[in-house]
Amino acid sequence: MTTHPATPDSQDALADDPHANDAAPYPGGDPYGDYRTHGVDFSATDLVDLADRRLGAGVIAANDEFFAQRENLLVRERAVFDPEHFGHKGKVMDGWETRRRRGAGPETPFPAPEEHDWALIRLGAPGVVKGVVVDTAHFRGNYPQRVSLQATAVEGNPGPEELLASDVKWEELLPPTPVLGHAANGFAFDVERRFTHLRLCQHPDGGIARLRVYGEVVPDPEWLGLLGTVDLASVLNGGVYEDASDRFYSSPTQIILPGTSRKMDDGWENRRRRVRDTNDWVRFRLAAQGVIRAVEIDTAYLKGNSAGWVALSARDGEDGEWYEILPRTRLQPDTPHRFRLATPATATHVRLDAFPDGGVARMRLHGELTEAGAAALADRFRRLAG
Repeated sequence: MTTHPATPDSQDALADDPHANDAAPYPGGDPYGDYRTHGVDFSATDLVDLADRRLGAGVIAANDEFFAQRENLLVRERAVFDPEHFGHKGKVMDGWETRRRRGAGPETPFPAPEEHDWALIRLGAPGVVKGVVVDTAHFRGNYPQRVSLQATAVEGNPGPEELLASDVKWEELLPPTPVLGHAANGFAFDVERRFTHLRLCQHPDGGIARLRVYGEVVPDPEWLGLLGTVDLASVLNGGVYEDASDRFYSSPTQIILPGTSRKMDDGWENRRRRVRDTNDWVRFRLAAQGVIRAVEIDTAYLKGNSAGWVALSARDGEDGEWYEILPRTRLQPDTPHRFRLATPATATHVRLDAFPDGGVARMRLHGELTEAGAAALADRFRRLAG
């Protein structure tokens, strides 16, 4: 893998050589052998992918998907490449690929400069977008010359027609910017606003394998208030993984994803611990101050490597003292566990300790927001609404 500088090639460089950002033709062997990382590297980020299908994200429309379907953009696994796989429309690619644009006639065979292809993405969890990765894996000579990205906030369940209406305001996060072919192209943003939808554009056409949208979830406090009892740790409700002793095999953020784990790597697993009298742990910040009444801990698909025992501690506020809310308790492999707390716990943070090591697939902290917690969420929601 090759890493390139943070700034994409300039417009002038592309004008001198329109193929400056191409990758070499597939040389055989490992398709990722010459894969590149360009711009901001998000490979080790702990930010949530707001466009994760597990959160409910979707690519709801595209103007063209002749060669490859738009839904591939949000597939969790990295793009695959089979050099021998062709279909009736040509090479089968694992991404979103549009046809080649043409001009108005023989005297103007190229498309007009403003013409482009687009796809609309519904974020699974509305929030502040901190950065994106536009992954052009395996698109070596058929990637877009430039990409752009706009964002908007439209509540409810708008369809493509509503989102593309003239009265919807789109904010530009990324102007048309060159990208590399067969590369992870990372871009960071500093726009403190809550968005619900994105529009990804290819200039003028081409293919993109995957899109990752990293950011911070901003839940709707009115909805949480209507629910009453909520999972205070859930990513969808604004819970955040802050720190952990070990994230060797997978991110601890997966512990607080919605739904159930689908396979072993869909939870948190650490290395085998070899130092006696130590243990692994994860610390979470809750959606806001709340009262925890019940806990679920699931070890689904962790059959020979689940945590042997777990304990939970909580604190109220950044400077609060940690106190135990669930004593060290035996876990069974590949099993959902439910615990009713002896005393409801008011907290803003929770720490999960695994003894001595091992994995946890999911954790739920059921309770309700305090009056102060609900007010803090409402204030943040108003500030980021724009």
